[in-house]
Amino acid sequence: MRMWDTPRSFAKFQQEEPDYILEARNLAEKLNFPHHVLDVRSEFKEKVIDYFTSEYLSGRTPNPCVECNKHIKWKLLLDLADQYNCAYIATGHYAQIEQKDNFFYIKKGEDDKKDQSYFLWSVSQEIVSRAMMPLGRMTKEETKEEAIKNGFDQLAKKSESMEICFVEKDYRDFLRENVPAIDEIGQGYFVDKQGKKLGMHKGFPFYTIGQRKGLEIALGYPAYVLKINPRKNTIMLGEKEQLETKEMLVENYLLVNPADVENDKKVEVRIRYRSKPEPATIEIIDENYLRVHFENPVSAVTPGQSAIFYAGDCVLGGGVICRNRL
Repeated sequence: MRMWDTPRSFAKFQQEEPDYILEARNLAEKLNFPHHVLDVRSEFKEKVIDYFTSEYLSGRTPNPCVECNKHIKWKLLLDLADQYNCAYIATGHYAQIEQKDNFFYIKKGEDDKKDQSYFLWSVSQEIVSRAMMPLGRMTKEETKEEAIKNGFDQLAKKSESMEICFVEKDYRDFLRENVPAIDEIGQGYFVDKQGKKLGMHKGFPFYTIGQRKGLEIALGYPAYVLKINPRKNTIMLGEKEQLETKEMLVENYLLVNPADVENDKKVEVRIRYRSKPEPATIEIIDENYLRVHFENPVSAVTPGQSAIFYAGDCVLGGGVICRNRL
């Protein structure tokens, strides 16, 4: 899939296709199977890039990988599979799929360091039921060994990208490049919980909940971003303890089977990719919202990020954090 072109994707001047397309074509030729390229740049721009920028302009912190999995990678791959009368699609995610009764659950990958189940909660049952993730049963090292054994040394030794695929440097630079009017927002005030002005900041889209570094303000104690007000262009600062909460509101949720979380059943919730799973119960409010009650205080719950619900290694569902205090 050709989703978004960045300079680092092209090794040579005036190269027509990104490196990863050429590498995939070369691999397909060596293994003697057909290679097709889906150019989804316009869809990616609409569903992922525009979402990414609009979330920051709303004072939230986006999770573009979740949106990409929901609208682009899996959906459009399945559409292509239907065109070619393919029963299944396969991806290279480090996660697994397990069928229980009539439901299909995403499970954590065997390699805990590479597990990608967090990003897959928004993929529909229809798609998961027709998907395979063979790398989920392997570690990254085992995957590389398999590649080397089959003669793909160069691919096995290729450096990994750990950041957002379409952001080459800092997301703030990306925002400036893709939203020219963003600098018109201008500076605003840092404030405390009482609304007292503490100093100036560079503009609310350039900050996120829980941020400590890069604030460029000295208050005599370690200061953290507690709240972002895009309407007033203010950033509320406070101490680390003020970031803690035992409840949050989640919107646009998707549950594999609502019965998994009903009647105060205890689950584990992750509020960011590498966060520790926290014991909690879930209260379904309506078809759009649910409330999470944590057993212990959690820190830096960030609107716009994904909350994922687990039972052991099994993903029960997830949603988008919309409020960190009720």
